Amino acid sequence: MRFLTETAPDHTQAQPVASGIRRLVAANPGPMTYHGTNTYLLGWEDGVAVIDPGPDDAAHGGHILAQAGGPIRAILLTHGHHDHWGGLAALKRATGAPVYAWHHPFAAEVRPDVKFTDGAELGPLRAVHTPGHAPDHLCFVHADGVVFSGDVVMGWSTTVVGGQGGDMADYFATLDRLLGMPASLYLPGHGPPITEPLVYVESLRHHRRQREAAIVAALGAAPVSVATLTRAIYPSLEASLRPAAERNVLAHLDKLEAEGRAMPSDAGWRIAHQG
Repeated sequence: MRFLTETAPDHTQAQPVASGIRRLVAANPGPMTYHGTNTYLLGWEDGVAVIDPGPDDAAHGGHILAQAGGPIRAILLTHGHHDHWGGLAALKRATGAPVYAWHHPFAAEVRPDVKFTDGAELGPLRAVHTPGHAPDHLCFVHADGVVFSGDVVMGWSTTVVGGQGGDMADYFATLDRLLGMPASLYLPGHGPPITEPLVYVESLRHHRRQREAAIVAALGAAPVSVATLTRAIYPSLEASLRPAAERNVLAHLDKLEAEGRAMPSDAGWRIAHQG
């Protein structure tokens, strides 16, 4: 796949990314977060909505307040992974704004004031349940065709699906659903905007299918460990990314098991005999 890159941002300044929408990047760079978590500021008639307040970082919280440009009226969460909601409590204390999130949050610490279900609307936004990376993951579809895609679609990297509530079968279903939804621009949870979103989603789905086919091809009658499979499928992967790759491989194996195509044992995984 061909991924998108960008230079390291100024973590103190919100930059316009679409009409009425600005992006502020938290200073939590890393192999899973790229330059940091994206916080989005949406200008509304009576104030500002914040999508994903980011990590528990007082400096980032201060930048959100300084850059908002008006009273913060709503805080929305794409999902319950800590790098997206860690700063939630402090931002809510500072603004009194209600929190909008999936009705059954993945993180017990997240207690939404308004519990979203699939299709719920708030102003120009519609919440779409998109599990796979996390069971409570939401994309927010703006009336003008912009989609806040959280971590299910990111231009800088593929999505880690295994662990923290991830499910590969759900992820495939989410990609299929997104492909059926018109969109002009994706604004992801990490990394730059995606200007050809549906083309990119199709490439992600193709990539995942290729990975799954490679895993099936690597399985045999003798059990093999997840670590061994990962080394075979990602031979040149740097060490810092190997744990995430192993989680993705295991998520694929769990899906294959549910489909009757792979079998686990104490010694590892093997191909399932069908028929």
